[in-house]
Amino acid sequence: MAEELETLQALPGSELVLKGCEDLKEGVANSIEALIVAIGSPRLRSLGISLPYEFGELPEHQLYHELAKQFGDSAHSQYNSLLRRLVSFERALAGIRRREKDSG
Repeated sequence: MAEELETLQALPGSELVLKGCEDLKEGVANSIEALIVAIGSPRLRSLGISLPYEFGELPEHQLYHELAKQFGDSAHSQYNSLLRRLVSFERALAGIRRREKDSG
């Protein structure tokens, strides 16, 4: 498990996803990081990330609302930036999973 964590920490966007997973384990479902994980949960689960939390509806709206409170007019650019980082993490992890599958 430590090796897996080290691998995940090396991926782009890992600081968001890993913090979001930790927040969810602690019962904090409305942090920006937890909401990012909620948005990505279907793909993250399919890539082997254990998420023992069931998410409410429309985490995208919740995330935007939280960002608007913190960043005002800059919320949209912040939102897009966070989603790009999530996608980067997912793509990098998908590449690792493909290589693991191919190597047997």
